[in-house]
Amino acid sequence: MPDTTIKIEILIHDLKVPLSVIDAGAKSLLNRQDSYGPLTEKQEKVIKRIIRNTLTTQRLVNDVMELGRSREGVVTLSRFSISSLVTTVLVEIFDLSNPRMADIIRKTDAYDSLVKTLDPCGFRVDFDTKTWKTEVCLDKAKVRQILRNLVSNAFKHRADLVEVSGRIQGKELVLKVRDDGRGIPPSAHKKIFDTYFTTGGSIENAINSHGLGLAGVMILLRDMGGSLTLDSDDGKGAEFTVVIPLTQ
Repeated sequence: MPDTTIKIEILIHDLKVPLSVIDAGAKSLLNRQDSYGPLTEKQEKVIKRIIRNTLTTQRLVNDVMELGRSREGVVTLSRFSISSLVTTVLVEIFDLSNPRMADIIRKTDAYDSLVKTLDPCGFRVDFDTKTWKTEVCLDKAKVRQILRNLVSNAFKHRADLVEVSGRIQGKELVLKVRDDGRGIPPSAHKKIFDTYFTTGGSIENAINSHGLGLAGVMILLRDMGGSLTLDSDDGKGAEFTVVIPLTQ
């Protein structure tokens, strides 16, 4: 009897084309009203919602494919600056919540200007000049996915502030993502790193959806020889620290 097992990665890959068609069609209706006809305000809101959710799904597809490559030992090394990594992640985050701010971030080159731009949004970046300009040799897709997942979680759970900081420490890249939300009780710290962990019961309000994406982060870090630690308590926010060995 032939093997009928279908790899989930193949199915995920096949989603890319229809998602691209949906995205292109929605954007055409929104941006080419001279050709397709005018839209009402309510119609524009619906189409913008379609575009945002399509973008979210496209990123999920890419993330799942990257996890599959990681499990198979596929590593694609490239040189990139810490500044480009952080800026790319911020653009991806704001693309979903505030596209206008995402465009501003894209056009902001200087570190000081970026700090001032992000401040009213409750975001803070904290890097020394040397680290910010340093180029590292890593798998950028994996590192970007790790940082984006952590920043997305922090954005969901913040009260007023999300802070992203980092430094080069010896032969390691250290990145920290902190939020000032309600925090996670110590008794639940181990659970949120368990694969497929979902919150529930008496700790639902404390943890909320902090566990989403963390299992994937752990897989990617493990395959790069890195680590992830959590510093959090009730009412004290949460700080995740990522340590990734640098490739020579």
